[in-house]
Amino acid sequence: MNPRDFSWLTARPIAHRGLHDARKGVIENSISAARAAIAAGFGVECDVQLTADGELVVFHDETLERLTEGAGAVAKHSADELGRLRLRGANDAIPRFSEFLAVIGGRTPIIVEIKSAFDGDPTVAQRLAQSLARYEGPVAVESFDPDQIAFLRARAAALGIAHRPLGIVGEAHYDADDWPQLSIAQRAELTHFLHYRRTLPDFLSWRVRDLPHAIPLLLRDALKLPVTAWTVRSPEMAARAREWTDQIVFEGFAP
Repeated sequence: MNPRDFSWLTARPIAHRGLHDARKGVIENSISAARAAIAAGFGVECDVQLTADGELVVFHDETLERLTEGAGAVAKHSADELGRLRLRGANDAIPRFSEFLAVIGGRTPIIVEIKSAFDGDPTVAQRLAQSLARYEGPVAVESFDPDQIAFLRARAAALGIAHRPLGIVGEAHYDADDWPQLSIAQRAELTHFLHYRRTLPDFLSWRVRDLPHAIPLLLRDALKLPVTAWTVRSPEMAARAREWTDQIVFEGFAP
């Protein structure tokens, strides 16, 4: 097998934060959502972030209020504390990333999005690489934050993840209202893909509402990189995505 053949990235639709359905008690980024995606034959996209004690948990939001009865920032709690918090409307708790990997066990591709504060701290990327170095299944790593991907790109061989595809999650606009943590220079870098020389992404995941756009077009057609579209929530969105990208990251409907 060619270690640089990443065709598995786009071989099947990717369930955004797992195949979740709150009406059925299956919550995003939960073990149940991962199992549901596997059973349906989909890939799994998930989010990881650091806890106060340096562990990785699978959770999207910076704070706990939307999805749990807890309060405050995820980063202010230990992994054990988070593991005791039940996801709202479900039997699942917030899973450690190690538990999430063990449940999937190589049965379907995983696309792991690094959540960061855009502060240049690579700790979450380094911790993720340590976890993935021991995992044998298909995994890709992506982030909106180019510093995380650049860190992994520069050290991939030393970290034991040279065979793992690294990607950028992007969109057309980075407005101050939606991205208050970014400096003017960071917004310019992301908008114009100026990080390319240091991130050298193996793939791109682009916002479906921002299609068509020059960046995914050039990366896909000129550089022959796989491009996925996020987050696709209807058959109509899927039709747009398939015109301009190679695969969808979806939720809320059955593709």
